[in-house]
Amino acid sequence: MVRLLFFLLPSLLFFLFDILTPSAAVVVKVQGEAGLPSGSKRGKIRLKDVKVAGWAIVNLVLSIAVQAAIEEARTRLFAMRSALKVSMKLPMPWEIVKDMLCGFLVREILAYIIHRYVLHSREPSRLAKYHRSWYHSLRCTYPLTGHYDHPLVYLVANFVPTYLPAMLFRFHMLTYLLYLSAISVEETFAFSGYSVMPTSFFLGGIARRTDIHLLSGAEGNFGPWGILDWICGTAVGDDEDEDEDLLADETHSQTESIDEKIRRIVEESARKRSGGGRHRLRRRRREDS
Repeated sequence: MVRLLFFLLPSLLFFLFDILTPSAAVVVKVQGEAGLPSGSKRGKIRLKDVKVAGWAIVNLVLSIAVQAAIEEARTRLFAMRSALKVSMKLPMPWEIVKDMLCGFLVREILAYIIHRYVLHSREPSRLAKYHRSWYHSLRCTYPLTGHYDHPLVYLVANFVPTYLPAMLFRFHMLTYLLYLSAISVEETFAFSGYSVMPTSFFLGGIARRTDIHLLSGAEGNFGPWGILDWICGTAVGDDEDEDEDLLADETHSQTESIDEKIRRIVEESARKRSGGGRHRLRRRRREDS
């Protein structure tokens, strides 16, 4: 229910907004038309975009099924206590905050290690090949792509970092619901491709790092929040001066391109005038002779 309310439902609405009203969606897209699923305001929705949305939903259902299977195996098969604490006694507010902070920290560590050393290892594994051919085949992030990947990669890189901290600290069910709600909201906006965020400073930074990771070909930004990227020196695109220089270079290149086109048009026009003049001169000479 949490995933449905805080990720699937809003992501589906955002996805439909992008494909049904691209002229309106492009206004709030960080990458403009390139950030739309079709890649253009006039482009039609492609079968691949529908497959991306479909696989994202399949993966989400798969994660719920795996979590249910783990609980069933622990309680029924191995006669162990449940992975999450189910009790009528509610945890105190500071206990909730403490558990959630610990959970987010462990999630950041697990996600970073798996993403950097498993999915982008120097010696590509099968998982790395799946990840590159699935997720990194995307042109950009847009709604629902947060859960798009090969199912096996998704379980390792998304489900494990999210669920394992809750098991390790044995979250109370209420704490887990709050924890999962926060992650769902984060994923919804981080992969939306929108420039407008509820909390631009926090979610906007996460979304920016997510976009750069994909567009740079996985040069860095392996962790969800960028904490370990900053510590380990794998953060990409965090320097505003670099971004301004990049934008200036891009503007300069575009200006040079325009100047080059103008120069070619002028030269072509001059050649035509010159050629026309020589043709008229030869014709006059023939008439005189």
